[in-house]
Amino acid sequence: MEDFLKDLPHLAKDKHKSQKEYFKRLKKKPPKHLDQTMQSLHEEVFEEGDCLSCANCCKTTGPLFTNKDIERLSKHFRIKPSVFIERYLRIDEDNDYVLQSVPCPFLGEDHYCSVYDVRPKACAEFPHTNRKKFQQITNLTLKNVEICPAAFKVVERMMETIKL
Repeated sequence: MEDFLKDLPHLAKDKHKSQKEYFKRLKKKPPKHLDQTMQSLHEEVFEEGDCLSCANCCKTTGPLFTNKDIERLSKHFRIKPSVFIERYLRIDEDNDYVLQSVPCPFLGEDHYCSVYDVRPKACAEFPHTNRKKFQQITNLTLKNVEICPAAFKVVERMMETIKL
């Protein structure tokens, strides 16, 4: 896994142009069973891999925090939302709440998440490769393949499976 993770930025860069062109065609004419195919590919890849051996998403990026996320995590820590925000979050250039710094402060040395049961929605759904109307999030997917080995593999298998 470590070797693949080290090579991932280069692999993603090499594939970026072809993936971007593929996604452009996908947006124009999404196949009828895209969501079901993506769900299957997502499950197949995640059965083969283990996020705990990687945790690159938690080490290199942070999720967007919704108001519901903030409320849930504040309740978990038994602090006011304003204290949670002050302690862990900042507002980014898109006016969204994000972590003040990465790696995620809730990530343990063992790659376990200390707030897993109450984690932000964006974390629970990452890398979003099984999301409905997948063709609507291709820009996000192009970013995620640079970070997540599973997302990279799902997209590669997608391009092999769904010929456009």
